[in-house]
Amino acid sequence: MYLVLMIPLTEIAKRSQILRQHAKRLGFQSIGISKAQKMEEEAKRLEAWLSKDYHGKMSYMGNHFDKRIDPTLLVPGAQSVVTLTYNYFTPDQQTDPSAPKISMYAYGKDYHHVIKAKMRELISILQEEIGEINGRCFVDSAPVLERDWAKRSGVGWIGKNTMLIHPKQGSYFFLAELIIDLQLQYDYPIKDYCGTCRRCIDACPTQAISEDGYYMDGSKCISYFTIELKEEIPKEYKGKFDNWMFGCDICQQVCPWNRFSQQHQESDFSPHPDLLDMSKKDWEEISEDVFKKLFKGSAVKRTKFSGLKRNIDFLK
Repeated sequence: MYLVLMIPLTEIAKRSQILRQHAKRLGFQSIGISKAQKMEEEAKRLEAWLSKDYHGKMSYMGNHFDKRIDPTLLVPGAQSVVTLTYNYFTPDQQTDPSAPKISMYAYGKDYHHVIKAKMRELISILQEEIGEINGRCFVDSAPVLERDWAKRSGVGWIGKNTMLIHPKQGSYFFLAELIIDLQLQYDYPIKDYCGTCRRCIDACPTQAISEDGYYMDGSKCISYFTIELKEEIPKEYKGKFDNWMFGCDICQQVCPWNRFSQQHQESDFSPHPDLLDMSKKDWEEISEDVFKKLFKGSAVKRTKFSGLKRNIDFLK
């Protein structure tokens, strides 16, 4: 059993201010804080999603269900879940319009490593300025319902495309969570501003988004096929990938809220000098050596050379 000490509100406010100040200094755009507690409604939704096999071959999505819905099982004595966003948007595009496309988030170095290093620095700073803290940082690499926590803390709303959308920043950002045994000032959810818009629903080539939105059949998503699926891509999807070879940005590209996206300031997210200039022919003839050069330290290495070649061949 963990005792919760009564902390003066002024001290809680001071801690929260310190956290927000240093997170901003480290480059995080938005900071939202929620009370660490079991997620009852989200648990029902996740269970229903899994029961429909919308996770496809991503069996790991069904693992550690209890930990996904209860942060205190990840960090004993947890008091707060801090959600942070890190911008990756860039107006830079591939120069050959006929070349197979790569999702913008994968242009530069692997975000897991870049952001986790900043999170660890943030924890270190908090320990120096506030005192001993027990906590863990997560960057899309553990059983954490990151979009649900972001929604709870008012960082944005979950749109019809199931992406988290911020009313002033759009959706081109990474999410990271800090689960800590520290009482902080909590934020609250904001309004859903999708309204009657259905651009993402209508634009998805594989109809992965449900007709009413807010529900994604992950097993039909282009990102799933080009990154997660390790076996042969089903032939019925031939000609439906809109030339995406790694990931897919369609539901973000058509989202009106992304008109507010601004150029990121992270040098590690800049692409390899040759990446955007690769022609369609270059991609179709890519060698493993070129693959290793282009994607050294990149999230694209997750699909491996053989996986990327499979994707490129599927587009022909």
